[in-house]
Amino acid sequence: MATPATERKSAEIRREEILEAAMKEFAHGGLHGTSTEKIAERAGISQPYLFRLFGTKKGLFIASSRRCFGRVLGSFQEAAEGKTGAEAMKAMGRAYDQLLADREMLLGQMQMYAACADPEIRDATRSGFAELFRYVEQVTGASTVEIRDFFAMGMLMNVAAAMDLPQICSEDDSWAQELRAAH
Repeated sequence: MATPATERKSAEIRREEILEAAMKEFAHGGLHGTSTEKIAERAGISQPYLFRLFGTKKGLFIASSRRCFGRVLGSFQEAAEGKTGAEAMKAMGRAYDQLLADREMLLGQMQMYAACADPEIRDATRSGFAELFRYVEQVTGASTVEIRDFFAMGMLMNVAAAMDLPQICSEDDSWAQELRAAH
């Protein structure tokens, strides 16, 4: 009888482990600068098994992008639970600010947008972003302009976090201080 330490993991568990490894690796190298060998190594599997589960590197990149959008949506849903209107929007904004502490997720998001020259990645990214937009619209009832401003602030927060502005800006960097105060 197999012990828990020697039991084989199911394909679904391995899939989850590979997605986690892929998100971390893609965050730093992007689609083209990340090797599937490095992802497989991080996940503790063989490269052929990675391809058996995801088909292609691009398929894995798209799956990790969907996971990223799923995390943001889940965070928004949890934050907005029981709230509507401006209260829900503020709660989602605070939740997003907390998500930015996960530097690898933030960088993965930026890589996802940067890879949108590829039509399949662009379609998956548009779909994920549209789902977020529709959710915010549904739960807040806000105007298109207000939702646009909400997402624009989120992108500004991404850029500031990517540059480590909250951590490294000095009193002499008035532009950075103003940007930091905006969120």
